[in-house]
Amino acid sequence: MPEKKKSPATKRTETRMSRPQGTKTGKPSEPARGGATRDGAVAVAQPLNSAKQLNSFESAMRFFHARKLQEAREQFEIAAGGPERDVAQRAKLHIAMCDRRLLQPTVKLQSVEDYYNYGVALINARNILEARRHHEQAMQMAPGADHIHFALALAQALSGDTANAYENLKRAIELEPRNRIMARQDPDFAPLANQPPFDVLLYPEKKGW
Repeated sequence: MPEKKKSPATKRTETRMSRPQGTKTGKPSEPARGGATRDGAVAVAQPLNSAKQLNSFESAMRFFHARKLQEAREQFEIAAGGPERDVAQRAKLHIAMCDRRLLQPTVKLQSVEDYYNYGVALINARNILEARRHHEQAMQMAPGADHIHFALALAQALSGDTANAYENLKRAIELEPRNRIMARQDPDFAPLANQPPFDVLLYPEKKGW
């Protein structure tokens, strides 16, 4: 009787539930600074500090005086977002001035009144140095105009040039005595009203009291 062949043993294959490499779950990596977060949001930039705000404002003013209005506006925008309120407010005023000049044709100043009126607008916007420059130009064109002497004196007083402010205010009063009353009522002259020699100029009736 032939020998019965034994059936070969069936090999049992082990199935190992090993995790594929590279799929381990762990602590998610932090997004790089300034990059995107897990949900796709961009990381918020660090707030502007006082020093950077002031540097931006000073840079903007250099562009502004050089008539590079677009570059100036960009720097004023940065300065307007800083922590110093006074600098931010001045930056916002200059942004408005840049916008007006960028949206409108270049202002063409020709007459004495053009320079005077534009200088007054600059004083109201507290752009004192530019205001003074325009009033000085108006003064060259009309040296005998009392209202220009008055406006120039105001710009000089606000810029700290009290000596020339006194001389121009004195001349404005000589040409038109009513300018004395106007100076008394102007709040921008108030800090000087009780200081010599402005006190005697504005209140001559108090001399010798």
